[in-house]
Amino acid sequence: MPAKAHVPVFDGHNDILYRLNKKATKTPERDFVDGDGEGHLDLPRMLKGGFAGGLFAVYVPPHEGLDALDNLTTGEAYDVPLSPLMEASEALPTALAMVAILLRMERASAGKFKICRNAADIRDCLGKGVVAAVLHMEGAEAIDRDLHGLEVFHQAGLRSLGPVWSRPTIFGHGVPFRYPSTGDTGPGLTDAGMALIKACNQLGIAIDLSHMTEKGFWDVAKLSSSPLIASHSNAHAICPSARNLTDKQLAAIKESGGLVGLNFATCFLRPDGQIGDNTPVELMLRHLDHLIARLGVEHVGLGSDFDGAKIPEEIGDVSGLPVLVAALRNHGYNTATVNRLCHANWIDVLERSWRA
Repeated sequence: MPAKAHVPVFDGHNDILYRLNKKATKTPERDFVDGDGEGHLDLPRMLKGGFAGGLFAVYVPPHEGLDALDNLTTGEAYDVPLSPLMEASEALPTALAMVAILLRMERASAGKFKICRNAADIRDCLGKGVVAAVLHMEGAEAIDRDLHGLEVFHQAGLRSLGPVWSRPTIFGHGVPFRYPSTGDTGPGLTDAGMALIKACNQLGIAIDLSHMTEKGFWDVAKLSSSPLIASHSNAHAICPSARNLTDKQLAAIKESGGLVGLNFATCFLRPDGQIGDNTPVELMLRHLDHLIARLGVEHVGLGSDFDGAKIPEEIGDVSGLPVLVAALRNHGYNTATVNRLCHANWIDVLERSWRA
């Protein structure tokens, strides 16, 4: 009897471009295509785990790096200071390097990996078993105030953008890694940020609200004509982290026709806010139940944060996605719901955003 086919997973967030760029090898695209076995993602493990595609983040790390973050997010309460603002002139070379890596990954893949610029491309890739990549920017540090860079990145394939990571930009303010806390930690959009949102709407670039303060969230909700998307965020009612979304925010996302992607990061799953790979998959289901109850099944997806966070050891890396899919089925989600959560909802919301 042939093995049961994987349910295709289209994932809302990963940081493989950051990981590959940090390695500083001469041919990172070969590490990806041949499979370096490091981190959470490479092409062989994607194909093994049923990873059909997702948003591939361009992320410029802070000056001080991220190595100490795990040690800072411990204890009954923690509050990691925000990194300082980074000028576009400093961020741009790193952002360009990551976009170049993505382009080379496509060329080196022999047709197994494709950068997609519209929903038809994604659906075509899913039908052919080709991994569908959408170029995303997590934090708009590399974009100048006049938005010349936005036009250029859009031509290179940028179709999703988060105005902030967990630090300020000229466009707005990000939430710190703070627990327990709401996301009401600072100001919202700047005047430049409002111009950025309008330009994204005009170009058909989806806007990602993960990492944004509550004030920024509501600024975007008031201003944007596109669905509200939080690509990798969880339910604040279960884990009271500044990075997670309140029920009021979830209601606004539902009303806009948007989507929330479940973040696999253990510190945003666990009620105690701790990093720990012994976090059970059942806790992911608890968040999904809450999100579905508040948003409706049409507005929930997956946003793993692969290669950017500590994830449950039961999943391990991208090849462990079938463990989560099996858990969804065993939890009582029917086939239609599983398909929606794993890929269909993401494709639909991106299509609505890109037509806006």
